[in-house]
Amino acid sequence: MPTNIKQTDDSVNRITTLRVDGEMQFDDAVLVEKIASSIRANAGNHVVIDLADLDFLDSEAAPILKELAEREGFAIEGIEIFLQSAVDMAERVEADLT
Repeated sequence: MPTNIKQTDDSVNRITTLRVDGEMQFDDAVLVEKIASSIRANAGNHVVIDLADLDFLDSEAAPILKELAEREGFAIEGIEIFLQSAVDMAERVEADLT
């Protein structure tokens, strides 16, 4: 499944949202980081990366997004499903070990 990025600008609040759906591999995360950084540098907007509609997040892509989210003016939303999946997987592994 391809990665799709939709940009929405809120000029009143100076916020740009990048809604990402599909699958995010390493190269996709690098592209999102470049787009977000360009928006921040050129428009000065706060950039929100919305991952609520993402179906898959590659383990190599995650650190790029985490690093971006730690920078001033950037935020990531909609990753609750990935956190729950990680908890579920850890619980299954623990149950298998006992």
